[in-house]
Amino acid sequence: MPSNTRATHLTRRGLLAAGGALGLGAALTACGKDKAAEPSGDKGATAKAGPWKFTDDRGTVAEAETTPKNIVAFTGMAAALHDFGVEVKGVFGPTKTADGKPDVQAGDLDVDKVKIIGNVWGEFNIEEYVKLQPELLITDMWEKDALWYVPDESKDKILKLAPSVALWAADQSMPKVIQRHVELAESLGGDVKSKEVADSKARFEKAAARLRAAAKAKPEIRVLIGSASADLFYVSTPARPTDTLYFKELGVNVVVPTKLDQGGWFEGLSWENVDKYQADIIMMDNRSSAIQPKDLASKPTWAQLPAVKAGQVIPRVTEPVYSYEKCAPLLEDLAKALENAKKVA
Repeated sequence: MPSNTRATHLTRRGLLAAGGALGLGAALTACGKDKAAEPSGDKGATAKAGPWKFTDDRGTVAEAETTPKNIVAFTGMAAALHDFGVEVKGVFGPTKTADGKPDVQAGDLDVDKVKIIGNVWGEFNIEEYVKLQPELLITDMWEKDALWYVPDESKDKILKLAPSVALWAADQSMPKVIQRHVELAESLGGDVKSKEVADSKARFEKAAARLRAAAKAKPEIRVLIGSASADLFYVSTPARPTDTLYFKELGVNVVVPTKLDQGGWFEGLSWENVDKYQADIIMMDNRSSAIQPKDLASKPTWAQLPAVKAGQVIPRVTEPVYSYEKCAPLLEDLAKALENAKKVA
């Protein structure tokens, strides 16, 4: 779901874009070709000859005379494309943590080999973007036509520089979203029929069957999707995120909050009222923008929750990397938690 740190922007503007635009300076002037912008020779991606065309989830048709090679993408999207054999030149979005390590959303990306033109919300360095001579911009979409981590204030300027593709990261079930990433990667020359991809897909399907069986065996186990901030505890609805939609389809008994924010994503609870919804398992937002369970010692009401007392708190990958390889473990981890869970609420 959208980060809780952006809840005020989501409510006020009805979109998922926020943050100040960076100074443009001479960023939109023509740049000379540099090494960073030269076509990639990465293994696993074979460009098709002739024109390239892809219709994204906005219904927008992105076109180019040849298959794009100088690709700039949202970090999680870049990580998914990497798993399907397509490499990017630059990324924007959470890529490195404060200590320089890869962010959870970076997947298996080599974060030292991509140009990071933005690492936090609202940050998108257009000058560096232009230097990459972008042929394609790719990102997620959590609300219709809202480009994830592309600042609204500079969006029009950014979109004039290269074709763009946006794929749903919400309101669609996980298998469908992964399939759209497969289609995009294939159009860009990725070997989506490789043994590695086939094996990962088989693992994903096996994990889905396991989770379905676990949910059927323990329908009484209630799973709450949570995210923590200093002032509020957010309970996510399963109705919009791709992962929780799929959990519900597989039969998982997910807690449904009743008083959602304007965007229909979550209910914010004060820490005094954190026990409003009873749950046997709590899945906690693992993003660097959220407070992690180990750091909630200052919240005495948290420690009193039955699931916390029982040690039935597990991470939730709130913004999945949409490849079979990265999504299979999400299903496996929840299945394991259900199989081992006790009724405590």
